[in-house]
Amino acid sequence: MAERDDEVHVSCGNVFADLGLPDAEERLLKAQLTAELRRLIESRTLTQTAAAKVLGIGQADLSKLLRGSLRGYSVERLMGFLTAFDQDVEITVRPHPETGERGRISLTLATA
Repeated sequence: MAERDDEVHVSCGNVFADLGLPDAEERLLKAQLTAELRRLIESRTLTQTAAAKVLGIGQADLSKLLRGSLRGYSVERLMGFLTAFDQDVEITVRPHPETGERGRISLTLATA
């Protein structure tokens, strides 16, 4: 019988960083923006074809994006997709507390 690895690892809050992937903060931001885009599409009960038309991309490209294929999409383009769905996107820059760590990128979603 194979041994189980029951060791528990505490997440830093970013699965991409936990996996040691490069550009972890950008990857997380893109995933969060895409998740919000999916939520908006579903809340409006749009088909992928109708949603793709709003975004100005093909249905197949939207399908890949919603399945997590984020390569080829910049944060700026994803924010543009959200504005196409009548969302305001705000960027706030503020000093990071002096903790010895780098500044960070985070996304806060407002609920209507």
